Amino acid sequence: MPQAEGGYVSLPAVNGNGSAIYQSTTEPSAPPSVFESVKRVIGQAIKSTPGDSEELLRSERQPVIVGGVRLSFRDRDKTGKTLNTKMPSAPTHTAEEAHLLGTMPVDPMDDIELRSVQLHFPNARGSILEACDQRRVPTDKGDIHVAIQGDTSKPAIVTYHDLGLNYATSFAGFFNFPVMRGLLENFCVYHVTAPGQEEGAPALPEDYVYPTMDELAAQLLFVLSHFGLKSVIGFGVGAGANILARFAHGHPDKVGALCLINCVSTQSGWIEWGYQSFNARFLRTKGMTQGVIDYLMWHHFGRNPEERNHDLVQMYKQHFERAVNPTNLAMLINAYIHRNDLHLARTPPGTPGTETAATTLKMPVINITGSLSPHVDDTVTFNGRLDPTNSSWMKISDCALVLEEQPAKLAEAFRLFLQGEGYVSEKPQ
Repeated sequence: MPQAEGGYVSLPAVNGNGSAIYQSTTEPSAPPSVFESVKRVIGQAIKSTPGDSEELLRSERQPVIVGGVRLSFRDRDKTGKTLNTKMPSAPTHTAEEAHLLGTMPVDPMDDIELRSVQLHFPNARGSILEACDQRRVPTDKGDIHVAIQGDTSKPAIVTYHDLGLNYATSFAGFFNFPVMRGLLENFCVYHVTAPGQEEGAPALPEDYVYPTMDELAAQLLFVLSHFGLKSVIGFGVGAGANILARFAHGHPDKVGALCLINCVSTQSGWIEWGYQSFNARFLRTKGMTQGVIDYLMWHHFGRNPEERNHDLVQMYKQHFERAVNPTNLAMLINAYIHRNDLHLARTPPGTPGTETAATTLKMPVINITGSLSPHVDDTVTFNGRLDPTNSSWMKISDCALVLEEQPAKLAEAFRLFLQGEGYVSEKPQ
């Protein structure tokens, strides 16, 4: 019987005759005799009326369709009773039938249900906590938290975080990036956390006077003295970049190079001062409000961050809601909005009054920002104050928080920067 174009279902052998397998699926009926034909025509002429749609000729044996499968009269006995009314299933096809049909036999598959399946994701921030040596360094403004990552005999990199973050949330993902892990074999990283901003920090006393931005920069002298560091490479983001730039400007002999991300070199404007003043007030009186979270998200990610990385945005929101001490953050924000200008100026050699004019940073500086960051204009202003012979400005596309959204590009830029300064001899494997 035709099942598809050019395909037939084979039939069993009849009386041991295997050639019957390839015969047609219907047997031609014997031609009626002349007498039977005349008798049928006369009977139709007597019984039928004009317009009767009954066929003049009928086939005595018609195929029967059962369950979508055509059964010929071979499937009936002598009385006309159907012998096989069961619909054949796909798995009952033989290999010969499958070859004739042009298809492969289909084996039934039972539904497979997966139970108790748990997904495990690597926790980069947890791994950096375990890999670091946690220290408390005494300063003139209280103890500060320093986490050491790597071999202390190697050249030192000092990091400083941004508002609302700490060393783990700000740098863990980046320094656990594969390229950076290979690069860190040549360095030791000292992650400095501002007072009261470390993970699980208790609220600072009410009578505690939080350090200013200049005093936060001066605390780095205690860190270098505590660990016996003569010169370091600075790596800062946002407020931390401003602190490292202040320290480098005041102590150029202590800093060999700077990598600054979203660095602001001017004092706060009226809009920033107003927003952040309200945020600091809400943090002290009401805790972490939705308005404060929205401003922090804008500060780090710019506008419409969920359109780029929804999961990353949710992770940062949860951190701001659960892991940040609002009172301590209010003190840091208050210190940041009351910052003074860095007093940097690009003064060409030989300019009259150079001895008394403001100077710029002497060490090599790579100034980085994201194309979607709200601090792009601030980095352009900062770049205009740097010496063009030892500084470079880099804008990375399609991101605002470069450390999280484009770690590969930032790692490559940082590696080439260090290689140009003679710290890295070859690309890490």
